[in-house]
Amino acid sequence: MNRFRMIAALALIYMVFAILLNSVGTVILQSIYTFGVDKPQASLLELFKDLPVAVTSFLVASFLPLLGYRRAMMIALGIVACACVLMPLYPSFHTTELLFTCVGVSFALTKVAVYSSIGLLTNDRSEHGRLTNTVEGLFMIGVLIAGWLFSAFVDHGKPANPSWLNVYWVLAVICVLVIALLATSRLDESAARTEETKSMHGSLLEMLHLFLRPLVYVFLASAFLYVLIEQSFSTWLPTFNNEILKLPNAMSIQMATILAGASAVGRLVAGQLLRRMRWYALLNICVLGMGLLVMLTLPLAHGVVARADIGWLNAPTAAYLIPLIGVLMAPIYPVINSVALSSLPKPAHAAMTGLIVIFSALGGTLGSRITAIVFSRFDGIHAFYFSLVPMLLILVTLFFFKRETDRAGTTTVSITLAGK
Repeated sequence: MNRFRMIAALALIYMVFAILLNSVGTVILQSIYTFGVDKPQASLLELFKDLPVAVTSFLVASFLPLLGYRRAMMIALGIVACACVLMPLYPSFHTTELLFTCVGVSFALTKVAVYSSIGLLTNDRSEHGRLTNTVEGLFMIGVLIAGWLFSAFVDHGKPANPSWLNVYWVLAVICVLVIALLATSRLDESAARTEETKSMHGSLLEMLHLFLRPLVYVFLASAFLYVLIEQSFSTWLPTFNNEILKLPNAMSIQMATILAGASAVGRLVAGQLLRRMRWYALLNICVLGMGLLVMLTLPLAHGVVARADIGWLNAPTAAYLIPLIGVLMAPIYPVINSVALSSLPKPAHAAMTGLIVIFSALGGTLGSRITAIVFSRFDGIHAFYFSLVPMLLILVTLFFFKRETDRAGTTTVSITLAGK
């Protein structure tokens, strides 16, 4: 088994999908200009991305061990590479919808395969945690790269110019290179094949049994609300920067990467804080801080006037402050995931992970859709103010989540801030 080559392949795959998944906000902005679609229609790209993730995740765990993790990753990359090639060859909004459908299906295959492969490449819990953190950390680097990569292909003088579609040639080449790396690597998957993996019925039944636990209900509600908030900001921040803060298209995309950087910082800092304080206290502080930051910074976005000489040194203050919500937002998702999984027996972890992916995808789609409708009917400031509603609701679900984990007998939880 080529351990180093496989680890490199896993890291590169996650970076590729980080770029593609987190380009949706940029593509929404550019689709409005290039293809002339309105905001509600453009927001459907979230649906085309997230719904396939949810459906595929529900089905994939049952047959993926038989298909093979390495083979599944190669198939996923092949699908995405073909979809990327179609973008510059047949530029249209329908091609964009097809692209994100392919990305959603492929990411569901990839995420299950990557996490399962990590278990095959490590010998103990400590190794597993380190490798998981490394792979998820590189996912965040991919998120940062996405904004800068796409903005490099945007025509600053003519935002509607379809030249930005040429970025997909670069992404297609990267996919082919990673496929070649996987094809020349070896992974021993014998430990992943058991009698249970041969039955789709057994895997689906195990997932349905989880709904008998109140803990699962309140956790899924918390995860759903979190992703609803997170996707609202991450998807629509480029458009907010462009239309409300009057920044050029390329700069709007670049400024939005501050959110990804802030999220990375938030997870690193939270990892240290959790050694000294309880997870429930930390998450309540994070949610309340998010609400306070929204109320203090959004008024600064009112009345911004477009300027010809706009640049990083004279950009509106709100452009720097609003993305800092990522520092407070980032710890919530990995912490509740870890607490939930640690409160369940290990045989239920795979089924629970499937539910996490499904409800995260649904939350992302709904969050983007709600933000798009409010953004279109009112403006971006009102759309971001609306995020205060799910923030209030998540405080309620966290209270019941804490109560259920206490009932489950969870007294000490070892939390790894690995990320989505």
